[in-house]
Amino acid sequence: MSITRQRTLGGGGHVLDYLKRMQAENPSFFYAVQDDNDLSCGNIFWADAASRTNYSYFGDAVILDTTYKTNRYRVPFASFTGLNHHGQPVLFGCALILNESELSFIWLFRTWLHAMSGRHPASITTDFDPSIHVIVAQVLPSTRHRFSKWSIFRETRGKLAHLCQSHPAFETEFKKCIHESETTDEFDSYWHSLLERFCVMDNEWLQSMYNARQHWVPVYLRDSFFGEISSNEGNECLNFFFDGYVNSSTTLLGLVRQYEKAVSNWHERELKADYETTNSSPVLKTPSPMEKQAANLYTRKMFMKFQEELVETLANPATKIDDSGTITTYRVAKFGENQKSHVVTFNSFETKASCSCLMFEYSGIICRHILTVFRAKNVLTLPPQYLLKRWTRNAKTGTLLEEHASELPSSSRESVTVRYNNLRQEAVKYVEEGAKSIQIYHVAMRALQEAANKVCTVKNQITGTAEGATVTNGSRGDLLAADEDVASYQSVQAEKQKKIQELTAELEVANQQCEVYRANLLAVLKDMEEQKLKLSVKVQNARLSLKE
Repeated sequence: MSITRQRTLGGGGHVLDYLKRMQAENPSFFYAVQDDNDLSCGNIFWADAASRTNYSYFGDAVILDTTYKTNRYRVPFASFTGLNHHGQPVLFGCALILNESELSFIWLFRTWLHAMSGRHPASITTDFDPSIHVIVAQVLPSTRHRFSKWSIFRETRGKLAHLCQSHPAFETEFKKCIHESETTDEFDSYWHSLLERFCVMDNEWLQSMYNARQHWVPVYLRDSFFGEISSNEGNECLNFFFDGYVNSSTTLLGLVRQYEKAVSNWHERELKADYETTNSSPVLKTPSPMEKQAANLYTRKMFMKFQEELVETLANPATKIDDSGTITTYRVAKFGENQKSHVVTFNSFETKASCSCLMFEYSGIICRHILTVFRAKNVLTLPPQYLLKRWTRNAKTGTLLEEHASELPSSSRESVTVRYNNLRQEAVKYVEEGAKSIQIYHVAMRALQEAANKVCTVKNQITGTAEGATVTNGSRGDLLAADEDVASYQSVQAEKQKKIQELTAELEVANQQCEVYRANLLAVLKDMEEQKLKLSVKVQNARLSLKE
C-alpha cells in the first residue's frame, strides 16, 4: 500500500445519487467523499442509521474487510463489520477505495470513526498489511489490532507454493501450530520444530511472520476481546457479510442493489434468531440453576456455547494447589490429559475467577475451567460480571449511545443521530404498549395528537434556517456528513412529524387486528359453549337411559 494505486470507475455519480437520496430520507444516514471534485477517483464512505446504531451495541470488536485487493474484484469495495448478539455478522459501514494510498486509508479510518461518534473499538481485525498496522496505531491507538489468520494462510500458500506442493503436510502442520498452541512457549517450540523439520529456518517470509506473531497468532491475543466464540472460527474469510453478494462480476452500478440485498438478508436472519430465542425454550442438560439462568438470559446460540462449557465441567475435575485465605488456586484438566491443564485463581470475597486459558477475555463466554471451580465452591448462579450484555437477548435494550455521551464532545452528544435513535427506540416501545388493548390504544392516540400539536407549536416558534455546514477532514476533502449538520433542525422536526404519522397508522392497524382477534375469540368461545351444551344434553340422556 506504500505505492499509490489509482482506479477509475464509471458509475460513481450513480452511487453518490443513491447516498444523497438515502440521507434526504433519513438524517442519520452518513456519507463522505474524500475528493468530490472528481468522483471517478474519489474515495467514498457511508453508514446507514442501522449500522451506526448497531455499532453502539456491538462495536467492541470490528473487522475491516479489504479483500477486493487480493481477489480481483471489479469493485474496490471495503466494509466494517462485527458480530451481533446471535454471533451473526452486522454492518458498521462501507467504502469504495478508488485511490489506494496510505493517506486514503487514514482518511477512511478517521471518517469511519467520526461516523461512529468517535468511539474506539476494543479490537479490530484486518487483512495482513504492515502499512495498515501503522495507520491503526495512529488513528486507533487504544485498539488491539490483529491480522486475520486467513490472510496469513493465503499469503503463506502463495509465497511457499513450491514447499506446499512438494510437502503437502506442511500446510496442515503449519495451521496446527497456530490453532493448537495453548501457551507462548508451546508455540515457540512447535514453530521452531516445524521449520527445522521442513528445512525452512532461513525463509524470510516465515521469519517476518514470526516477528509479527503477536498480531496474528491466537495465543498472543487471548487477553483482548475479539468476540469469537470458537477458537478456530477466526474469520477464515473476512467478507462474510457480503459473501455471495459482492464478487468478481459485481459492477459499480450493481453494487447498490447487492448492498441492499445483503443488508435486508442479514436483518431478516437477525429477526428470525430473535424470534427463536424469545418464543422457544432450549433443552436443559443438567439440574444446575446456573444453566437455567443462562437459558433465560443468553440468546440461543450463546446459550448453546455456554451449555457446552457447562457440560464439559463433568469431565474436568479441579484440584486445589494453593490456598491463601480468600484466594484459592486450582489446576483444572480433562480426565487423562493432565499435561494440558489450566490454572484458575478464585477470589471468594469478590466471587471472581481468572483462568490461564483467557477464554472469557477473548470471547466473552465463561470457560469450563472457571465453571468447574464455581461448582467446587458452590457458586450456583453466574456472577453479573460474567454475563456480557452484548451476548444476551437484551443486548439491544437501553440507549447505549446515551451511556457513551459523556465521553463525546457536546456537538456529537447533540447530534441528529443520537436524537433520532433515542426517539425511534421510545416510539417503538410506545407502539408496543399502545396496541395491547383498545383502552390503551385510545389513550396512546390522544397522547400522540397532543405531542404532535406541541411539536408543531415549537416548530412554528423557530425562525430562520441556518445554512448547512461543511466539515473538513484536513486538506483531503469534505465530509458530507449529516451528523455535523446541526443547523438542520427543521428537517428533524419534519422527520418527527413523519414518524408520528407512521406510528399513528401502525396503531390503527394494530387496533384493527385486535378487533379481528377479539371477534375470532368470541366466535371460538361461543362454539365452545354450544359444544358444552350439546355434551351436557348427551350426558343427561345417558343418565336417563341408565335409570330406565
